[in-house]
Order: sequence, then C-alpha cells, then structure tokens
Amino acid sequence: MPSIVTADRTEIHFKDWGAGQPVILIHGWPLSSDSWDDQAMALAQAGYRAIAYDRRGFGRSSQPWSGYDYDTLADDLAAVIEQTGVKDAVIVGFSMGGGEVARYMSRHNGKSVVKAALISASLPYRLKTSDNPLGAEQATFDKTALAINDDRPKFLAGFFEQFFAVTAGAQPVSQELLEWSRSVAMQASLKATLSCAKSFTTTDFREELAAFKVPTLLIHGTNDQIVPIDASSRITAKGISQSILLKYEGAPHGLFATHKARLTTDFLDFLKI
Repeated sequence: MPSIVTADRTEIHFKDWGAGQPVILIHGWPLSSDSWDDQAMALAQAGYRAIAYDRRGFGRSSQPWSGYDYDTLADDLAAVIEQTGVKDAVIVGFSMGGGEVARYMSRHNGKSVVKAALISASLPYRLKTSDNPLGAEQATFDKTALAINDDRPKFLAGFFEQFFAVTAGAQPVSQELLEWSRSVAMQASLKATLSCAKSFTTTDFREELAAFKVPTLLIHGTNDQIVPIDASSRITAKGISQSILLKYEGAPHGLFATHKARLTTDFLDFLKI
C-alpha cells in the first residue's frame, strides 16, 4: 500500500483504486480501510478514483502515542487530500469518520471538496447533556473503556454482534465476517482504540454543521443500536442545508456489510447528481 506522511511524521497507509473523480473513504471505529473494500471496488469499476486510508493508530498506519483528537485527524485527512493531489473530491465518513468530515469542512473550509456523505455517522454529539438529551450517558462510555481495558477481544466480540445486529434469531452477516471484524479491530493499538473512543463520544460538532456548504448525503439504519438515528442523523440532516437523508428501515450500524448492495447503489446515484 502507498502511504503519506503527516506533519508529525505519522505514516498513513491508503489504497488508491481506479481513475476519475476522487472519492475519499474514511472508516469507522475500530476498523480499517478494508471495511470499505466492497464500495471501493464498485467505485473504481464505475469510473471513480477510490481512496481509502487507515486512520492513524489503526490498520497498517503508524501507531503514535498522540494525535487522536479531531483537529489532528482532520489534518491527517487534509494531508491525504494534498499529497494525493485530488481536486473536486467527495469525502465519505462512516460512523466515527463522520467527525473527520465535519472537522475538515470547518477547520479546512472544505478545500477541494464538492460533495460529502455521512454513513451511520456519529454526528453531531454523542454525549448526553442538559442541551443534548438524546445523547448517551457518560457512564455508558466509561463502562466501554473499562471493558476494552479488561479484555479487548471479548469486548469486540459482543460489540460486533450489536454492530451488525446479530441475535439468536437473526444473523445478517456470517460468523466469518464477525471474526474478521474482530481481527481487524485488534490490529489497532490499545491507545488509539481508547483515545478515539473518547474523541467521538465527547466532541460536539453541532456548531460545525453549518460548515457543510456542499451537497451532503446521509444514510442511516433505523435500528442502529451503536449510533441511534434519532440522536444522530435526524439531527444532523436538519443542520446541513444541502442534505439528503436516506433511512434504511430496520437496518443496523454496519451498513457496508449488511446492506452493501443498496448502499453502493444509493451512493453511486448520489455521485451522478
């Protein structure tokens, strides 16, 4: 895989498939760019340039001690855009990756971006406060951090069952995909896993939604138990003037796997507009 080097000398590995208008794919926590492979293949085959990178601390990128705040993560995205030389790009964030998109739009004024997409995104604010009653309690996030520290593989096993809505009566993805997801997540450093979890659960993006000045597609499952739609994309869509919200009825968080054909079709349709 090719790589770019950020201002603090962190090496960011990325895939660069196809040719045409660039589409930059930002993965969710705690996975890597590999989670985008199905969509990246479809984009390249449809005449687009698909660029998917591993967030610092995850996948094959460097695992520094610091830099897991959204300012630095957005600067990493800026470095990817600059060093790959893309123009008129579409940036796509899944789950935590929606935060990089939002911070890039506000911190870097959306430079070189003509469209954006937010898939199961954790925007605009995950923490429950007096003025954000639909958020989750801090105690919930504290419990997650303790479980990760205690036995990360065990935590991830249960997490991905919820991520893909696997229950005793339904298994929308294979056991092999669940095991693969856990193995990819374990490639990340413990520090990156914990620090990024803190960033996406405590960063308030509500005022940054106005920085989206390009057409923006939001896709979210109505049965998402990781990032509930009522506390996220329904609110986000109201804050972005040029937004389209597609609701996948009964769908869970991991749409890139459970609804990959529909997701690809809807995304390609949006690119053609």
